Amino acid sequence: MKVSKKGEYALRSLINLGFAAEAKRDLVQASELAESEQLPVKFLEQILQTLKEAGFVKSARGKFGGYALAKPSREIKIGQVVRLIDGPLAPIGCVSQTAYEKCTCPDEDHCGLRMLMLDVRNAIADILDRYSLADVVEVSLRKMRRDGVPLPFSAEADGEAHAMRVPARLARRLARRSTAARTSPTEGALHQLLGDYTI
Repeated sequence: MKVSKKGEYALRSLINLGFAAEAKRDLVQASELAESEQLPVKFLEQILQTLKEAGFVKSARGKFGGYALAKPSREIKIGQVVRLIDGPLAPIGCVSQTAYEKCTCPDEDHCGLRMLMLDVRNAIADILDRYSLADVVEVSLRKMRRDGVPLPFSAEADGEAHAMRVPARLARRLARRSTAARTSPTEGALHQLLGDYTI
């Protein structure tokens, strides 16, 4: 299983909408989301339409329109989004629970490759279905706050009477500059920040 660029952009867009919700932003324009991820607006709008049809986002038209999460971020599992955009999580069809395909092996019940790939599929599904969008947003915001990085879509005083918005892309770039790797490659960032994460 490999998450496609479309799947990655869908997940990033949802995470950005989660950031916006945390910052009490009602709507985020597609152009703002596209700018934060350096994507063509039309491509992102196609992704957002798919997410809207699946009930993950809602939209409002007009000059002040935009997108927002259609339901609480705790109700959006990462695995649901990956399956929606990229299809089954299984690396081979004969271990898929949502799109089973008979394999060419003459004895599927005793096939070592199938058993191995079933374990791979289950490990991937266990992780992606365990975490919600809220978990990913929380972990990201916690790390940004810890590292003193401006929060995406938040209003931060710029020394004058008005506030400015910090795009998600800028916040990530600042985060990369200000931090060194603090996680073990075998444990991962979620484990370091949530504590109860194990494979």
